[in-house]
Amino acid sequence: MQIQSKIINTVPIFEVSETLEEVIGFFKETTFSHVAVTENGSYIGSLSENDLACFEPDKTIDAFRIDLENFFVKKDTLWLDVLEAFARNEANIIPVLDEQQVIVGYYDLGDVVADFIDTPFFKEPGGILVIATGIKDYSFSEIAQIVESNNARLLGAFITDSQNDVVQITLKIGTLNLNEVAQTFRRYNYSIVFGNSDDQFLEDLKQRSDYLEKYLNV
Repeated sequence: MQIQSKIINTVPIFEVSETLEEVIGFFKETTFSHVAVTENGSYIGSLSENDLACFEPDKTIDAFRIDLENFFVKKDTLWLDVLEAFARNEANIIPVLDEQQVIVGYYDLGDVVADFIDTPFFKEPGGILVIATGIKDYSFSEIAQIVESNNARLLGAFITDSQNDVVQITLKIGTLNLNEVAQTFRRYNYSIVFGNSDDQFLEDLKQRSDYLEKYLNV
């Protein structure tokens, strides 16, 4: 999935020598978590909305240089790594840099999630199965073989939890009859954590998407 078309240029970029007055105004008028700061045109970090109460309008951004958070993605960063960057930095906006560390725009979390939801993993009819096994015991090739041995298609799979040497893997399977697939996984010593129909999955997804939209529009 290519997400470069989702780069936006409507969010401002501030130079470190500017005063904080406009930054304060920006955060008060938007729901974005961060804004990028440059020095002589090169990216040096992002100011966080969480620090808004500490900002003094007559001081320059440079006075808060030590508080800048230095996270970003590149133009060629894959969409899954972009999503990871959002989660790891607890941000809903991320600067996108070119090879010269110059900001070419931002990714907005809402746009990236919308693109993710538009993938076949979510849109293709099928069922959701969450399996668990030891972190040293699983392989994606074995998982695909188990699914396909039941005349079903594996539409997508990713690790959704990992703790105490146990991983949980969420599968989207191109069949609504998950019983035989689940039984086969049990025979291979996988635990079945969750399995439901596509209808329920889409309803859960819709509720979460509605919540995200309301959050982004606050």
